[in-house]
Amino acid sequence: MRRLLPSGRALAVVPPFLWLLLFLLLPFLLVLKISFADLQFGIPPYTSLLEYKEQALQFSLHLRGYALLFTDSLYFATYLNSVKIAAISTLACVLIGYPMAYYIARSAPATRNILLLGVILPFWTSLLLRVYAWVGILRNDGLLNKFLMALGIISQPMEIYRTDLAVYIGMVYSYLPFFILPLYANLVKMDLRLLEAAYDLGAKPWQAFWQITVPLSRPGVIAGAMLVFIPAVGEYVIPEMLGGANTLMMGRVMWSEFFNNADWPMAASVTCVMVLLLLVPLALFQYNQVKQADATREGKR
Repeated sequence: MRRLLPSGRALAVVPPFLWLLLFLLLPFLLVLKISFADLQFGIPPYTSLLEYKEQALQFSLHLRGYALLFTDSLYFATYLNSVKIAAISTLACVLIGYPMAYYIARSAPATRNILLLGVILPFWTSLLLRVYAWVGILRNDGLLNKFLMALGIISQPMEIYRTDLAVYIGMVYSYLPFFILPLYANLVKMDLRLLEAAYDLGAKPWQAFWQITVPLSRPGVIAGAMLVFIPAVGEYVIPEMLGGANTLMMGRVMWSEFFNNADWPMAASVTCVMVLLLLVPLALFQYNQVKQADATREGKR
């Protein structure tokens, strides 16, 4: 009888799985169902997949949304542009965030807490307000242009607002903490005796950094990069507020299809394909995590 009862570990795992089932899997299945429906005028603005007509139960799948995604070059270009902007933003976060996370991890404990507070502090303010602040900074008559013109660096305002550059700035600013925090957690747990051993064997500081610190921090880099890339692909607020009319990203396309065109099946198709697109980096991340865990177990043996 005791074997039939769930263990404490199983009871601890069940609530998170139920949470994911209710608030992740079921909503996605609903969106997937809408993606195979057809557009209609009414409430809801899409047809039912299962209908009873003329004493017959009819099941129909409509592929109009998916057909448009693979035949209309606009959607394909939007997907490519979303991946490009997310990838460049992720790379910028890696280049900027790695030195910051490294400096925080190697600081004294008291200084480390203050620096961490500075990284976390932006989360206390709404993302919408933080992005709107960049509108006032990057506009032609904004703070940045006024400051540069006052210093004599430029003679006329730079066109930054409503460009891709403004989107990159907003992306890096908003998602940089998502990269710093997991990388910091990885660096702060690293055994510094490995560096001391390298110095004793004659390694220079930069050699010890590239051969010891960087390889050991790779899981933190990958985790932080995934936390930046995945939400950046579907970002809506930053491209809408800082980007121009030609800054096409999937978040803006989904919003337009849902609320402007009221074409829920098309918007659902865009969403499902984007989710499948994001499964690739997630699968790579999971593969890397499993590989790292196996290597760690082999090393302990």
